[in-house]
Amino acid sequence: MYEFKGPETVIEPTPRRVRVRLGGTVVADSVRALLLDEISEHGFPTYFIPYDDVRPDVLVEGTGSRWSVVADGRKIEDAAWSDDRFDELKGRVTFSWESLDWYEEDERVHVHARSPRHRVDALHASRRVQVFIDGQEVANSVRPVLLFETHLPPRYYLPFADVRTDLLTASETVTRCPYKGVARYWSHPALTDAAWSYPAPIAEQPKIRDLLCFYNERVDLLIDGEPQERPVTPFS
Repeated sequence: MYEFKGPETVIEPTPRRVRVRLGGTVVADSVRALLLDEISEHGFPTYFIPYDDVRPDVLVEGTGSRWSVVADGRKIEDAAWSDDRFDELKGRVTFSWESLDWYEEDERVHVHARSPRHRVDALHASRRVQVFIDGQEVANSVRPVLLFETHLPPRYYLPFADVRTDLLTASETVTRCPYKGVARYWSHPALTDAAWSYPAPIAEQPKIRDLLCFYNERVDLLIDGEPQERPVTPFS
């Protein structure tokens, strides 16, 4: 049975130019950032930037190891912080990914930094994938795209034509992934947000565009007629 295991913590230099914006103001710009690569109770991968590469006077009202960020006529509370767990990060600061805009080189990155140890491979396949919710078959396809992502179980992306879309309704839920893009969700009467699709995935993942994927943690899957155990992940 698949069980989720996060990576160990790694701190390393990145060759990428990293910038942080608040509105129209660049509050940090660095080619000397360190990547803190972890998934834990402390958070997700992020970059720590030397104080010298942070715009003067944007960090204000520090309490302990946290600061508010002021720029472009705006003030974001507790939007920057240091991390005293590691000596390598002394003299450095990171920023909120929710409240500020991050860039690797000239491209916007959402949610958290991209880990060099994280792969996302999408492969065309001819396996038969059947999806059942509450005992009812909602999808049956022999032309899936299998997506293999580090630390997660395989995902089965299916053409909408092979899905009982009459049983699904569009959800208002929207999520972002730094490795795939913006996802929009679909619900079944027996399961809210049962599946998702990427209408416009990032350029590196064109194969999953406009396909539908169900949470194999929450539905019953048959692959080539074989029942699959539900994996245990943070999405279970």
